[in-house]
Amino acid sequence: MSAGETDGGSGRDRRRFRSLLVDTTPLRESPAFAKLWTGTSVAQIGAQVTIVAVGLHIYDITRSTFAVSLVALWAIGPMILAGFVGGALADAFDRRLVALVTSIAAWASICTMALIAFLGVETTWPYYALAAVNAASATIMGATRGAILPRILPPQLLPAAAALSGITMGLAITVGPAVAGVLVASVGFAWTYLLDVVLFTGAFLGILSLPRMRPDGESAHPGLGSVVESLRFLRRAPNVRATFVWDLIAMILGTPRVVFPAAGALVLGGGPVTVGALTASFAMGALLSGLFSGPLGGVRRQGRAVTLAIAVFGVCTAFFGVVLLVTGVVGNPSDGPVVPAIVLAGIALAGTGAADNVSAVFRTTILQTAAPDDVRGRMQGLFYVVVAGGPRVGDLLAGALATAIALWAPALLGGVLIAGIMLVLLRTARGFQAYDAHRPTP
Repeated sequence: MSAGETDGGSGRDRRRFRSLLVDTTPLRESPAFAKLWTGTSVAQIGAQVTIVAVGLHIYDITRSTFAVSLVALWAIGPMILAGFVGGALADAFDRRLVALVTSIAAWASICTMALIAFLGVETTWPYYALAAVNAASATIMGATRGAILPRILPPQLLPAAAALSGITMGLAITVGPAVAGVLVASVGFAWTYLLDVVLFTGAFLGILSLPRMRPDGESAHPGLGSVVESLRFLRRAPNVRATFVWDLIAMILGTPRVVFPAAGALVLGGGPVTVGALTASFAMGALLSGLFSGPLGGVRRQGRAVTLAIAVFGVCTAFFGVVLLVTGVVGNPSDGPVVPAIVLAGIALAGTGAADNVSAVFRTTILQTAAPDDVRGRMQGLFYVVVAGGPRVGDLLAGALATAIALWAPALLGGVLIAGIMLVLLRTARGFQAYDAHRPTP
């Protein structure tokens, strides 16, 4: 073989490898998106730092796991309300202004949290309340940002933009908790919150660079009527509706994270270290699938892709359950961590993270391209309601199954059920399976 042939083969291999990597065209083609993505990426790391720090802080004050769980309980109601209200605001007013005002509210809540921590306040309710304000503000900001993206990017680049967003979230979930743990242990809670105060200023970078952006067509009037109108739209929009229903199936039946602490203590061994590894595995899977998301931009049958991705999510979830079942029978965590089982469990959860991210890329793209601009904010708000509510219902179901049957039951039974439902939907939900990215219809 000649040197020229060798160089040609190497060049083809390099091009083939580059085609697998995430498509960064949105960052080059749209300066507005590049600034918004960069600022959001920085801010998300800070957000994850605060989420972990608040939990650790509440536990340090109360020494109660139940008290820590109340952080989520305080936040869920405001988050759901913010999803509906925020979407209505994004369809009624200048979206740049809505994003800017809610960013200021979120930043102010973090600043206040840092301030009271420096003052040594050890009453828990202010931290609960501020975490709820922050979560609600972030929900409105996220819904508005989702409605903005189709206005600053052409439709064919939205899958790549969703993949880039998945990378930043995976990175934030991986890096943020680790940074929070180190800072809390070394410099304390107040300085840890202050890091988020600094990092969150990145969110303003992209928002301030946007032009005024009122919704196309007739603006909705914010209020209950606007929310009802969006639900009426959803009734006659089967493809948009399917993105929510499919995700709820996955999240309600396939969320075994509540068994992680018991699995680390009673089945896999290793305690908190194992719990951290299992949590990080999901995030790493999402991150890797985002890095190698290049081919996703060429997929036309995006409804079918969502269904297959969630089926794979179910299979990987069930595999995690099998690992717990088999390890519970043959393992002995009292002798130390069962390393082979932990590795297999990590691989299974990385698979769920990767499949979930692929599903999210296509669900986000369908939602952004199929929904008309005048209801897009409300659809993005409803998306956040589903994202916030589904996993929490899944936590309740998983806890009940684990208590009634065994630790392996939520993952194994739920994963099998998810995969089975998706296989049925592949044959019965023909309209969604035929959804064409080149001719998006709600």
